[in-house]
Amino acid sequence: MICIIALIVFSILGIFSATHRVLAKEALDCVFRRVTLRPCNTGFNEKIKSQLVARLLNRSVFAARIFNKYFEVFSWAFLILMVASTFWVVKGGYNYYLYGSCNGLNQSGFCAFDPKGENNKVTEINVQCPEVEKKEENVTLDNVDLSSFPTKNIGSKNTVVLIGCYECDYTRKAYPDIQKLVKEQKTNYTFAHYPAKETTNYLSEIGYCVYKEYGERFWQFNDYLFTVDKVAIYGKDYMERILDNFEFDVNKINQCLNNSETVDAVEYQLEQLQKTHLYGTPTVFINGKAFVGPKPYRVYRTEIKKFIIF
Repeated sequence: MICIIALIVFSILGIFSATHRVLAKEALDCVFRRVTLRPCNTGFNEKIKSQLVARLLNRSVFAARIFNKYFEVFSWAFLILMVASTFWVVKGGYNYYLYGSCNGLNQSGFCAFDPKGENNKVTEINVQCPEVEKKEENVTLDNVDLSSFPTKNIGSKNTVVLIGCYECDYTRKAYPDIQKLVKEQKTNYTFAHYPAKETTNYLSEIGYCVYKEYGERFWQFNDYLFTVDKVAIYGKDYMERILDNFEFDVNKINQCLNNSETVDAVEYQLEQLQKTHLYGTPTVFINGKAFVGPKPYRVYRTEIKKFIIF
């Protein structure tokens, strides 16, 4: 079976070397003979064998003797290892294309195509002693009421829900792709601000009041908050300037913020988001399926296409 390994190796090397192209042709002839149940060309088989044994002789006579005696066994062993490694490489590439991770959806293990794990990083949320273990399979929208969150409902069969935080760098990374997905694929869309840090609670109340008072105008305001300095937006004066620039009535927004009903409503929203068992932002749901971390755009788009097909 050394001819199969030689064919693959020499075919790759042959791209750069004329000498290896000749060997690749001989290996192809050898493979063809083996497939048609004929013995491999003895000259080629012995040529490869002698070259390998000669290299081993320079290191260990004993190893060269064993390799020469059990050459066919070693050939099969190398073939099995090559097929197995090829399978795992292809599987890893397939998973990376579909999920942004070599190991499957929301898996944070090492991935050669994403060595820094950028597609699975999240901003951890301030939740202590969680009742449910932090696992992707536990993240769900079951029995979660999203009716009070900003929503665009265009009657589509597809629905995208983004749970993110204005302060979270990873939400900021994913946000443009989600907006592109919603626009290009014409999906229903819900945005839910989850304060990954307690300091961002104020922004949840601001968003709630803007959406309550100005409806559709909220969306441009929301887009803007993901582009400005993530620290500066905590300042009341700075936020009021933003509200004024969008021609929102600052006094009306402040009245809303000081209303106890607003506090209760935002607390209810937070309770609903905690029921999803999310463990970090961003968390994106596409037709109920959770994607944790800023995945490549193709991952989101593929999930939408998959739903359409089935």
